[in-house]
Parts: sequence; structure tokens; C-alpha cells
Amino acid sequence: MDTPSNSEEFYEKLKGQLYETTSWPAEYLYKFIVKSDVKKIAALEAIFNNLGAVINKIESKNGKYTSVSVNLLMRSPNNVIEKYKEVAEKVEGVISL
Repeated sequence: MDTPSNSEEFYEKLKGQLYETTSWPAEYLYKFIVKSDVKKIAALEAIFNNLGAVINKIESKNGKYTSVSVNLLMRSPNNVIEKYKEVAEKVEGVISL
């Protein structure tokens, strides 16, 4: 995903897959990897605050990276994609899985 058009193509494909495979509203599990920086992890958590999300964090063996899993009830694939875009916009260097 180097260019915005590739990002949009990716999100459109994801939206189609989510509509095909899931009945909405549904629980959705986000998975992210971010450098183990308190500010970055806090920024990631803040995006999902007050939404009833269950957030789990696991630090890598060497402590360089943190895996963040967010389980959340989402209304539609559009809402899922909005959150992915918000994370990409607000948390530098995050990897979405």
C-alpha cells in the first residue's frame, strides 16, 4: 500500500469481504503492532476509548514492539474501515494486521 489509491482499493476489498463473511453488527478483532512507546500505545488506546473495547497488549520478547489487540462491537464494515483509517492517521509507524 504505497499510494492512496492502493489504500482505497485495499479498503474496498476488505469492506466487500466483511459484508460477505459477517452478519452486522458483529464483534471485530483489530490487531496492531507498534513500537513500545508509551505515547504511541496511549494514542492507539485513545482511539478506542469509551467504545466498550477490550484491549490487550503483549510486549515482544526484546521489548522493542508491542502487539495491541482490540475487540469491539462494530455496526458495519464502514465503521471497521473508519477506525483503521483513524489509527493510520493518528499513530505513526503502526502496523495493522
